[in-house]
Amino acid sequence: MYHINTEQILKIDIKTAWSSFSSPNNLNKITPPELNFKILTPFTESEEIFEKMKIDYTIKPFLGIKLHWESEISEINKWKSFTDKQTKGPYKYWEHKHTFTEINGGVMMHDWGKYELPWGFIGTTAHSFFIRDKIVEIFKYRKQILENLFNINGAYTF
Repeated sequence: MYHINTEQILKIDIKTAWSSFSSPNNLNKITPPELNFKILTPFTESEEIFEKMKIDYTIKPFLGIKLHWESEISEINKWKSFTDKQTKGPYKYWEHKHTFTEINGGVMMHDWGKYELPWGFIGTTAHSFFIRDKIVEIFKYRKQILENLFNINGAYTF
């Protein structure tokens, strides 16, 4: 099992953080464009996540190969955290927890991810050569976009 953990201070209030991150429509805005992320599940503009919500999408993580991915929101603690888990997709296991903690001057956002690859030795080798780096790159991109949106430009919504 592999892990990735990130944290970032956002200069916004907890309600803005929650409404920004709990909308499935904002996922593509924080995903690198070269991944060609496309949500297949129709959502209204103001739709907020709920437990058992399924989100279908496609992504092209490498060599232009399109992969189908389905996530399910497995746990919600409104204003504090939510967790999504892959139910179909490229990983043997994928879980991603988002937490939001009010601090002086904003919100501390943590992302905890844990994942496992299929294919045994081949998956382990692929992780060493490019998958780990790709995941780190995606989280770095996201961090920069959020920095620009909430901390540098002072915008309060996606």
